[in-house]
Amino acid sequence: MSIQHTKIQFLAHASFKITTPEGRTILIDPWYTDNPFLPAGTTFPENVDLILQSHGHGDHLDKKIIEYIRTYSPKVIANPAVRAYLMNNSVPDHVFDAMNVGGTVSLMDLKITMTNAVHLAHVNQPDGKMGYLHGTVGFIIWLSDDVSIYYSGDTAVFSDMGLIGEIYEPDIAILPIGDRFTMGPLEAAFATRLLKVNHVIPCHYGSMSYLSGTPERLKELTQDLNKLEIHALKPGEELDTSSLKLKQW
Repeated sequence: MSIQHTKIQFLAHASFKITTPEGRTILIDPWYTDNPFLPAGTTFPENVDLILQSHGHGDHLDKKIIEYIRTYSPKVIANPAVRAYLMNNSVPDHVFDAMNVGGTVSLMDLKITMTNAVHLAHVNQPDGKMGYLHGTVGFIIWLSDDVSIYYSGDTAVFSDMGLIGEIYEPDIAILPIGDRFTMGPLEAAFATRLLKVNHVIPCHYGSMSYLSGTPERLKELTQDLNKLEIHALKPGEELDTSSLKLKQW
């Protein structure tokens, strides 16, 4: 049964589930296995249409992702290094919609653009070693109800976020604010201005003690932006975009 508006569910840490107007399920950087920050009883959903994978760090790439893909057969759009890792571990080529930074693909009543990000990553190997060193990516997701979402992935602020805002005009930005390994509130405040979005969903904070950035600090640093709404979702909480004013500045 279809729904009328896009819904965004914060799973935990930096993992999200998007339900499209057609009722499809998109997972972004799903981390289910041994994730202590998920609400009790949360399990990998059986009906997944698309997985977006920004990079290979263990808090973004589930250690059972190969098993999940083989079991549930979703389409996968992945960072090219992560795609190589998965294919080298017997994930069949046909599940992937291959792309790279700057490209856009259309599928399932969606358009997906892969964007640049500034963050160094790797994939943990079964033997305990690190491999597949790579830079991260982000995604612009266009949905059929004209909602557009920018998931930055783990990143520092960078000046080309201004181009991302100008070219793609996202309605909602999902930004890390934890500091230390990604942007903190200071940098996320600058990112918000560069992107010119009215809605920000912060993530990648508070789940670990050293991720010290807070939504409250981000609000303090953006209090001059009268139209900005910061949606600090709790794990498991869902945002229905039908309630939002989505026009950019």
